[in-house]
Amino acid sequence: MKTYSAKELIACRVAMEMRYGDIVNLGIGLPTLVSNYLPQDININLHSENGFVGLASVSGIPDPDLVNAGGKPAGIFPGGSFFDSLMSFALVRGGHIDVTVLGGLQVDEQGNLANWMVPGKMVPGMGGAMDLVAGAKKVIVAMEHIAKDGSAKILDKCSLPLTGKGVVSMIVTELAVIRVTPNGLLLEEIAPNITLEEVLAKTEAKLKVSDTLTVMKGIAEL
Repeated sequence: MKTYSAKELIACRVAMEMRYGDIVNLGIGLPTLVSNYLPQDININLHSENGFVGLASVSGIPDPDLVNAGGKPAGIFPGGSFFDSLMSFALVRGGHIDVTVLGGLQVDEQGNLANWMVPGKMVPGMGGAMDLVAGAKKVIVAMEHIAKDGSAKILDKCSLPLTGKGVVSMIVTELAVIRVTPNGLLLEEIAPNITLEEVLAKTEAKLKVSDTLTVMKGIAEL
């Protein structure tokens, strides 16, 4: 029986949130995997802030002049659009992106996100994430539940510099699906073979448990 990595499980569950016709921006890293797990009856338009709508995976020999925002080879669907950075960010800042999926270093009870300043590492800056979290209609954070050193990533309060305040709509990890509500973090789903106690133990923030808590959706489709 095939086993799947935590990142694959997260990407699969996030893909279940997409709706037909959505314009979706996928962040660098784990979020780019989401496009591999979209249901067959869902057609979305992938936006890339370097100037595309209608981005596709590479088929055949990559075009060296066609890359996504992370600099990785990309394709484009018939009818896709090319434009300059000014137009790309006008789409983002104008509220025309339905969903953005971003990685995260920390998320807290208020829906604050920190995902750009990596302690001890040189970083070029916040990049387009600051615009995406402010302009997208829905912000999904796709990340592993705990850091490599075993510390919690879902916190009472972020300790790293913020990308945006109160911007997160939903958190998806390999352990759980958590909705950000005006009353705090609501635990709606847990992964198969994971106990509620394990999720709570690995989460610093206080979680409210949904009355309809279920097993995480989407895993069966892998």
